[in-house]
Amino acid sequence: MKNDIIVGNDEFSDGCGESEEPPCFDSSPGINSAKMVAVKKQKKSAENINSRLSMVMKSGKYCLGYKQTLKSLRSGKAKLVIIASNTPALRKSEIEYYAMLAKTGVHHYNGNNIELGTACGKLFRVCTLAVTDPGDSDIVRSMPAETA
Repeated sequence: MKNDIIVGNDEFSDGCGESEEPPCFDSSPGINSAKMVAVKKQKKSAENINSRLSMVMKSGKYCLGYKQTLKSLRSGKAKLVIIASNTPALRKSEIEYYAMLAKTGVHHYNGNNIELGTACGKLFRVCTLAVTDPGDSDIVRSMPAETA
């Protein structure tokens, strides 16, 4: 009782006596490992798309930007469209509509337009990107399977 501090009617221990295990620690490893696997898978898929995108930049043909993406979709040249995550909803739905009419695959990039520009190797923001010729990359074959 000499280690206990009494305030009013409540009793508080200063930590020297016996205490229970703190409730903030979770002893179930299954939940934490499942989250870790999901994060690793998401990171690996991001690296996968970035490496394929850099291959397209080196060996293929592409159009950067909203207006050029719409032009390539209207002409039927686009094989795949990549849209950044922070693209405005109206613009995103318009591109998806044109892609549906052109029977072109659409991939929603997990990063924002700054990260998409960096993945393309550019020093500016890229909202949308149309791949017209994949070159040595297999981005057209692999991406629609992931988005569908």
